[in-house]
Amino acid sequence: MKIWIDADAAPRDVKDVVFRAAKRLDVVTILVANAPVGVPANATTVRSVVVREGADQADRYIVNHGEKGDLAVTADLPLAGMLVEKGLFVIDPRGEEYSPATITSRLSMRNFMDDLRGAGVETGGSAPYGPKDKKAFASTFDRLLTKALRRAQASSE
Repeated sequence: MKIWIDADAAPRDVKDVVFRAAKRLDVVTILVANAPVGVPANATTVRSVVVREGADQADRYIVNHGEKGDLAVTADLPLAGMLVEKGLFVIDPRGEEYSPATITSRLSMRNFMDDLRGAGVETGGSAPYGPKDKKAFASTFDRLLTKALRRAQASSE
C-alpha cells in the first residue's frame, strides 16, 4: 500500500501531515509533480517523482502506477474520478473523501461550473486554505489511511 500525492498544488500543511504519518507507520509515499518537490531528510519512506512538463503528466503517472487499495491526495476532480474507478482511496486537501458514491456528482458540478465560467459568469474561487481545512484533512486522512492499511494487511494474510 502506498500514498500518492498530486504534489503540484498540494498545500505544505497537507504534505506535513502525510510525511508525519508515513514516517510513523513506515508507509511508502510518492509525491508526483512537474518540478522537484522538497522532501524532508528524515522522511525516509517519502520520495519525489518529477514527470516531464505538460498537461496531465503527473495525473497519468499516478493513474498508471497507483494500485487498488492505495491512498491518493489530489484536488484534481478528473484525476480523482480515474483513481476512484481504479479502486484507490482518494481525498482532497480540504478533507473531502471521493468515493464511488460521490465522485459522479462532484464531477458533474465541476463541469457545470466550468460551463458557467466559459459563458463569462463570475463563479468566485476557493477560499484560502486554513486551519479548519488542515484539521478536516488530517481527520479524513487518518480514517482513510487506517482503512487502507487494514485492507492491505487483510489481503496479505
